[in-house]
Amino acid sequence: MPEIIVSVSGIRGILGETLTPENIIKYSSAFAEYCRRKNITRRIIVGRDGRLHGDLLSNLVTSTLTLNGFQVINIGIVPTPTVQIATEETRSAGGISITASHNPQIWNGLKFLNPNGTFLDKKQVGQLIKIAAQGNFKYESERKIRTVIEDNTWLKKHIDLVLSQRTINLRKIRERNFKIIVDCVNSAGSIIVPMLLRRLGCRVTEIFCNSSGIFPHTPEPIPGNLYELSKAVVNKGADLGIAVDPDSDRLVIITEKGEPFSEENTIVTVVRNILKSVKGKNKNVTVNLSTTRAVEYNAKQFFGKVFRSPVGEINVVKEMMKNGSIIGGEGSGGVIYPKVHYGRDAIVGIAFILQEFASFDGEVSEYKKMISNLHISKAKINNIKNPDSVLKAIIKRYSSSDCKINIKDGVKLDFEKYWIHIRKSNTEPVLRIITEAEGKQQTEKIQNEFIKEVRKLA
Repeated sequence: MPEIIVSVSGIRGILGETLTPENIIKYSSAFAEYCRRKNITRRIIVGRDGRLHGDLLSNLVTSTLTLNGFQVINIGIVPTPTVQIATEETRSAGGISITASHNPQIWNGLKFLNPNGTFLDKKQVGQLIKIAAQGNFKYESERKIRTVIEDNTWLKKHIDLVLSQRTINLRKIRERNFKIIVDCVNSAGSIIVPMLLRRLGCRVTEIFCNSSGIFPHTPEPIPGNLYELSKAVVNKGADLGIAVDPDSDRLVIITEKGEPFSEENTIVTVVRNILKSVKGKNKNVTVNLSTTRAVEYNAKQFFGKVFRSPVGEINVVKEMMKNGSIIGGEGSGGVIYPKVHYGRDAIVGIAFILQEFASFDGEVSEYKKMISNLHISKAKINNIKNPDSVLKAIIKRYSSSDCKINIKDGVKLDFEKYWIHIRKSNTEPVLRIITEAEGKQQTEKIQNEFIKEVRKLA
């Protein structure tokens, strides 16, 4: 059977090549057995992003779980955070979000959720893999098979939950009357994002929000893929542009000039807004090792304390739970606000970012200049035969240098004026290198020199 990528982000593969019906049935059955061993409840939530052919996977997953004796609540095409909320709110044994997140059209996958709506951690994924390898699944007889429940109410419930937060000032946001262009890459955000914005009193123009599942551009919401959105913001004189990835857990902003606000600044902006409004001693914040230092610089202004975790949503969540963080996230555009749920959520992010912009007397581009002068450069290196040996060589090479070395997740080299983080990807067979320094030219110079060094070590 072809091999698929298995990690704390679930399973992921190319449809028909590595992500086959056999693999889908195998891991869906393994998850049913995993839930059976840990929970009395025989109910699992299933939802999917809007990508093309996701319905085929949904049918396979739903049928498999049903044959394993579970009651399935199918909540349809929804963001991954909506699946997380539904899993927790219904007190289900677990949940499955069918998505390949930001990966291209040919990819798909399954994200597995605990009863509290969080992703399975490394240990739990190990248990799932062991169950899958053992096989011998327990399918039920005809009389014990339950009917699938179709429930399309969760988009509205998700928005209601976010807007009910006492930290959200609806009046202030509505008074600003933002003009916004939205790119939801024709996927899971196509309905919920415009719906949220209109409830916040925004004037909305939708591009790529037809829910067809056909991606109009490469779906990762990075500047190079958002040309049409940037152009539309300028041409229509909008206050800002909003982009989400296919399963709407990542949020990216475009300024009124049609320029990137930077996905790193998504979490910085939300951290500022939350810390401003919080009264009390707890102002803890958690982000991952690859997230901009601007989080520390801005949190310090409001007496916030920043903790760092390995990359990966569940790793950030576990660190947040450990230190009681009131806000957290990842520099890829992920915002985690525990009072809604422990998961990255673009819907949460949009509400807090608009609230922050509404309280700022200026344009989005001016706000960006105020919060950071740092630049992050991200790169991938393919075809590294032995990535672990490369990481060990880097540790040895820099052990006597004037930098702090963190090996919680790959290797992070923390210098006084810049940092470099190199790690194996959770979702792709590559090495990721992220560098941050002041200014684009300086950052790219540091990164390019480091990449040459890595290639020599490979």
